[in-house]
Amino acid sequence: MSGDDPIVVFLTASSGEEATRLADLLIGAHLAACVQILPEMESVYRWQGKIERQSEILLIAKTTAAKFAELEREVRALHSYETPEIVAVPIVAGSTPYLEWLANSLNS
Repeated sequence: MSGDDPIVVFLTASSGEEATRLADLLIGAHLAACVQILPEMESVYRWQGKIERQSEILLIAKTTAAKFAELEREVRALHSYETPEIVAVPIVAGSTPYLEWLANSLNS
């Protein structure tokens, strides 16, 4: 994967307010071209040996592989979780005009 390759980053937040702060940070710093905030969902996971259930907000950020390290660093610095979910997957195909817009939106 090269630095120009587009990726989608999945993030979770503890509240709508935190999700908004994270989205504003990523867009304002040109670390994501677009961040979608999906409404409340329930996450079920194992943490420190116990099964936990928690309401969370899902964020989907569109960016490039080159921006991932800085995106992760900035999210971790602002996030309320000790271990926030920050997971990237490649975009293997997409509309050429959309992918061009994504790349152009990340120029600061």
